[in-house]
Amino acid sequence: MCGICGIVSTGAPPDLDLLRRMMGRLGHRGPDGNGYYRDRRAALGHNRLAIIDTAGGAQPLCNEDETLWVTFNGEIFNYVELRDELRGHGHRFRTASDTEVIVHAWEQWGEGCFSRFNGQWALALWDSREERLVLSRDRLGVRPLYYRRTPGGLAFASEVKALFADPTAQRALDPTGLDETLTYWSTVAPRTVFRGIEQLEPGHVAVLDRDGLRTSAYWSISFPERGREPVQDARANAEALRERLVEATRLRFLRSDVPVGAYLSGGLDSSITAAVISQYTDAPLHTFSLRFSEDELDEGRFQKEMAARLGTEHEDVVVSPADIAEVFPEVVRHTETPVLRAAPAPLFLLSRLVRDNGYKVVVTGEGADEVLAGYDIFREARVRMFWARDPESAKRSRAAELLYPWMARSPGRMPAFARTFFGRNLDLADPALSHRPRWDSTSTVKGILSADLRAEIERGDPPDVAASLPAGSEDWDPLSRAQWLEMKTLLAGYILSSQGDRMLMANSVEGRFPFLDRDVVDLANTLPARHKLFGMEEKYVLKQAFGDLVPPDILRRPKQPYRAPDAASFFTPGRPDWVDELTSRRAIEAAGVFEPALVAGLMAKGDRTRGENMSNTDNMRVLAVVSTQLVHDSFVDDHHDWAAAERALPPPEVAVDLVTHDRSTR
Repeated sequence: MCGICGIVSTGAPPDLDLLRRMMGRLGHRGPDGNGYYRDRRAALGHNRLAIIDTAGGAQPLCNEDETLWVTFNGEIFNYVELRDELRGHGHRFRTASDTEVIVHAWEQWGEGCFSRFNGQWALALWDSREERLVLSRDRLGVRPLYYRRTPGGLAFASEVKALFADPTAQRALDPTGLDETLTYWSTVAPRTVFRGIEQLEPGHVAVLDRDGLRTSAYWSISFPERGREPVQDARANAEALRERLVEATRLRFLRSDVPVGAYLSGGLDSSITAAVISQYTDAPLHTFSLRFSEDELDEGRFQKEMAARLGTEHEDVVVSPADIAEVFPEVVRHTETPVLRAAPAPLFLLSRLVRDNGYKVVVTGEGADEVLAGYDIFREARVRMFWARDPESAKRSRAAELLYPWMARSPGRMPAFARTFFGRNLDLADPALSHRPRWDSTSTVKGILSADLRAEIERGDPPDVAASLPAGSEDWDPLSRAQWLEMKTLLAGYILSSQGDRMLMANSVEGRFPFLDRDVVDLANTLPARHKLFGMEEKYVLKQAFGDLVPPDILRRPKQPYRAPDAASFFTPGRPDWVDELTSRRAIEAAGVFEPALVAGLMAKGDRTRGENMSNTDNMRVLAVVSTQLVHDSFVDDHHDWAAAERALPPPEVAVDLVTHDRSTR
């Protein structure tokens, strides 16, 4: 895993000093080495986290005649098979890295190569003969890739902070991006929360040449027509899922030249991936867990049970609300976007634990809930559809009481509220029926926005990701439509970004996700809905496939999503000074995002209650305020000392400058 960046210029040659500053801001993504390439039209930069071919895989890397160069962030897990196939076509390899496969695959298959890759990537290819830049991102958006159109071309990078190394870049929040974040929990690609900064959509390729910039999809999320799923037998699908998930996990554990650990949350998904590693490989396993000082959130009992069953070397970190507040500014500098939950912060501390133990790769269970319908939102949608068929039925309305049993204030304990909340907008014709309660609930946060910002948002079109559902989706099972919405919004924009890549790479750790393997996802998307959500039992086929590897109390325990202390983290005794400074009336007025009087009232309520037992809306509002203010302070006002990271960049492993004719490699 690495950091990549680059500049394409139609005028003067790209500024090498600017490229090196961009690389400096990505040093945390690749502390093991760096390199660059420059000619009169383009410059590519690379920060390396050495995992495969640690001795020979330095980048940027080129083809035989040095006309095609690549800078690559990620892993192509089927690179061994692709390399053998490409050798059969006559290609010669100088390294044992998966990066070199990309160059030859492009030469052999052009844009068709991306459909052949099974991996997680963001990459840039520069064809100097054709003066063509190609950007590509993996199917579901595991790895990030941002770009900025410039008067003379384009700049791209793994993270926004690198694009802001250019002093001419505009620094302003985008109202539409904020509107999306305060609806879906994240922006939807290609939009970001910054004006003038775009992100390449997952499953897409962008080409910049003499004709301009164009993007196209090489893969898209799709499901079969309801009732036409290819295999209807649950046992056969369980066997097929087991076969593919075992292979996906083995690939991610074994295809590495450095040791690989695993996360163990205490839930079903990470228990399965850790168990597969133990059962199907001969290598010892080191597992890492996140625990909380609050009993309600802590899953330590299940983590220890699974670690003991597998005989792993096990480490954990216990996180308190005060710990979250302490690291939150650094966390937001890595998320580069407002967040509505404090959940990324403990994951930042967990990846630090991994790195402190000498590991820089971990396998996790991320993605299982999206591709196999594990979230409560899918159960919620099923209840709402059942209810919508007879909205006046008192008996049907009581189904809402079955939802969210893990919550202290669950619908079962508050039935009147549940019927009011989940009974709104029961429109069977609405393609986003599944997600309306979440989106409506999140949107209430906008009530504390400043009048000017609200007016600017209202002048635009309201967020409507459901309008981009593909043609034919009306024939999918409703669960499939709900999964599509979840993958397009929360998975790519929040789970894999703010909680995933950013928290891992903040500590130079690569995450690998077997449930997001190409072959696993392709199979999961063809399963009948009842094999994923059987009545109200989530991930049914997964439990059937791996019931022998997981203890019964983990296999059968109710789904408990990962949660962390939210508002309470910022009202602890002795809280950091930055909380009061950035939420002061002066700071709120200067940023112009929120209404100062409303923020003052919100923070006063938090002080009175110490942030405990606040409503879901107030929890989200506190997080929205503190995280947005941090984003504004670090990126718009540019108060962070980014130069400190830029100065720390070591000498390059690859240094090719065709403008000055300087060249060196180590």
